[in-house]
Amino acid sequence: MSKVIVQCPAKINLFLAVGPVDHRNYHPIRTIFQAVSVYDTLTIEPASQLSFTTNDPTIPEENTVTKAARLLMEVADFPKVAIHLEKRIPSESGLGGGSSDAAGVIRAARKLMQMRLSDSEHKAITMAIGADVPFFLVGGRAKGEGYGQILTKLPDPDPVEHYVLAKHSVSCSTPGMYRSLDEKQYDFVDFPAEDRLYNDFERVAPCESLDLIERLQVFGAKDAGLSGSGSAVFGRFTDEASAQKAAEALSKECPWVQACRSLTRLESTESTLTVVD
Repeated sequence: MSKVIVQCPAKINLFLAVGPVDHRNYHPIRTIFQAVSVYDTLTIEPASQLSFTTNDPTIPEENTVTKAARLLMEVADFPKVAIHLEKRIPSESGLGGGSSDAAGVIRAARKLMQMRLSDSEHKAITMAIGADVPFFLVGGRAKGEGYGQILTKLPDPDPVEHYVLAKHSVSCSTPGMYRSLDEKQYDFVDFPAEDRLYNDFERVAPCESLDLIERLQVFGAKDAGLSGSGSAVFGRFTDEASAQKAAEALSKECPWVQACRSLTRLESTESTLTVVD
């Protein structure tokens, strides 16, 4: 087995509608995912036993990355590896970093082992880790339904879209955000016919996140919204220069700000993986 380096992109939710709790005690969703050019980096190489290291001391020893590796070892004879995670996507932000990292392990296994999983095995592994994992194996832009696992590929935006992502020090627990949303009365809205941002979690988002949405628009975003269950937000800009200018201004007020762009399907999957012989 060769050493492999995997760039694991973040995502934003351009649209996110949350349905009422169903018989499985889960919330069905309708969402539009978009992969963006902010990355965690996984380095995976052969080892005598599974190990995990990271630059982020807040990540527990058992996490989405180690869970993905263990599940692959159980069903696909994935070898023991040493994995190092360079974390750049903040946790509890709604940007999908943990799910993207897990998908990165699966993508590495596919590439290195020419691994073939049955549909049932593939579905079981991804859903056992997290609802966003299937999207990161598809990449680009996609419509998500069910619990996020029913995906329809959408065309890559043309021209490329430019964004600014921002997150205050406050974080959002996904289960906690769902519990707060359950206390509200609202409709399970359908996908929009037009291109507009929407997120039901803005009903229960922290004030810091809602304030950042307003600040992004003050700094020139044509629209802005919450990503996932928060707490990160994003604004859409007409061009790269406008996004960079806004990011520089907002970084004086906010601890984590990143200018980025939309990724194509190829950019967010195949071209983010490098094999080192």
